[in-house]
Amino acid sequence: MDAARAAEVAALIAAAAAAEIWPRFRNLAAGEVRTKTGPHDVVTAADEAAERAIGAALGRMFPGVPVVGEEAAAADPALLARVGAAETVFVCDPVDGTANFAAGMPLFGSMLTLIRHGEPVAAWIHDPVLKDTAIALRGEGAWVQGANGSRHDLRVADPVPVARMVGAIGHRYLPPELAARVRPRLGALGAGWELRCAAHEWRLGAAGRLHALFYWRLYPWDHAPGVLLHAEAGGYARRLDGRPYHAGVHAGGLLAAPDRAGWEALREALFGEGAGSA
Repeated sequence: MDAARAAEVAALIAAAAAAEIWPRFRNLAAGEVRTKTGPHDVVTAADEAAERAIGAALGRMFPGVPVVGEEAAAADPALLARVGAAETVFVCDPVDGTANFAAGMPLFGSMLTLIRHGEPVAAWIHDPVLKDTAIALRGEGAWVQGANGSRHDLRVADPVPVARMVGAIGHRYLPPELAARVRPRLGALGAGWELRCAAHEWRLGAAGRLHALFYWRLYPWDHAPGVLLHAEAGGYARRLDGRPYHAGVHAGGLLAAPDRAGWEALREALFGEGAGSA
């Protein structure tokens, strides 16, 4: 895939967001929001309609390439197991940050990745509010494409000591024993927060606005786009055991920093000895 083709895919995602997501923002009927696995795991009519629209458009543009959406995988968990082993597959999160979206907070995004043999090779993170799209192609860099056709390249932050790092550290899904180790150590960073939206956290990391990102639960629709975006912007991300990201691994921790030395220092600061076997 080249940059021109990637721009066509970005336009496809933007069109679905404009038709199915934005008109429903702060305009959801009571029956258009429901829970999935628990009270904090919600899905809306916008998620489902946008996923259908994106999947149909990709099917026309890339016939024969399967599309796995978050909501389809929620209905059929067997789909998730196929992602890591597929020769080629698109993975879509139509509305990342659904809790924000449902609450009327303008902090959500649409995420799409092209994955080959478990490795992301093309990624898109669209902001339906500002209507721009962060794009990455493996070996070709990462950039933001504006709605007016403008483009600017993305670059991670310059390395800094852990004490000066600003991070998005997602510790909600940590196993209890690991959470007990990590949470008292969060003060080692200069500042930290969670946006409840991996789409924007990864974009901030790739744009040099965050130094550190950590996630325990690794569903590919949440993190495959961000991993590639961050890497192509010059960053360094690995699982806690030091292995590269793979879309077939769905838990066990993923840590990102501007460079390898910063990654190693951050892992030590947050997890201490034994992090690689956590």
